[in-house]
Amino acid sequence: MDRLTSMGAFVMAADTGSYARAAERLGMSAQMVAKHVAALEQRLGARLLNRTTRRQSLTELGSAYYERCKHIVSEAQAADSLAQIMNDTPRGKLKISAPVTFGSYSLMPLVTDFLRLHPEVEIDLHLTDRFVDLVEEGFEVAFRIGPLANSSLTARPLAPYRLVACAAPRYLAERGTPQVPSDLEQHECLGYAYWSRPADSEWTFNQGTNVHRVQVSSRLHVNESRALMSAALDGFGVVLGPEDFLAPALQRGDLVRLLSDFSAPSRQMHLLYTAHRQKTAKVRHFIEAALARFGGR
Repeated sequence: MDRLTSMGAFVMAADTGSYARAAERLGMSAQMVAKHVAALEQRLGARLLNRTTRRQSLTELGSAYYERCKHIVSEAQAADSLAQIMNDTPRGKLKISAPVTFGSYSLMPLVTDFLRLHPEVEIDLHLTDRFVDLVEEGFEVAFRIGPLANSSLTARPLAPYRLVACAAPRYLAERGTPQVPSDLEQHECLGYAYWSRPADSEWTFNQGTNVHRVQVSSRLHVNESRALMSAALDGFGVVLGPEDFLAPALQRGDLVRLLSDFSAPSRQMHLLYTAHRQKTAKVRHFIEAALARFGGR
């Protein structure tokens, strides 16, 4: 077996704590990961991992060997990246994370355009509203909406993620049209349920330098924008959602934009990536494309 591949399998098994999780990261079977580790142990004439039915741990030799292997594998990956950078031809798999609604409606046109332009690139796009750990979960690029925590990641600011308030004509005919933000206190305001916290009970609107904070309530909270829009289209309430996502329904007249004299809140949006090594051509070109598409609005 190739010794460098075996070292990579051993490092990943030690990092993840199991052959199964290492196999998922490496794109091989758990049995093959075990064979690579066994090949190293046979070559060294000693065990690297203590294994039980519940857990595994590094032996004393395994711990020292792990540090050397990790350095070797890291340097080999850096050498491969350097060759690709010098070649400047985007190629290989690019693993990206993005919020569900933004990824489904705003990001997908960029992704498909990028794949058409770079036929040697494969994109693995994961849509989730939780905050992913880029390093731990192997993502090379992530889009993030909302305030950022301090980290070692490079964060490039993008155009704010604009929100609009709207409702179906049927709902407005039954309940009336809010003229000022405070009118929303008497309306059914559909709530987006975040993965890590409850739905917002306060909606904020701006008019010039004036800030209007409204306490809203709803009997319906959903963690998916399409479901919220379906409820709004059905005439159940007022929805505060992403402008890009709601634009087609607004253009068709299925939804009516509310409080046009007031601006709904915009959320910060950033593009994140690790900066401890030079970026490969695929990452660099994707960052450039993302900044061109989302950075200037």
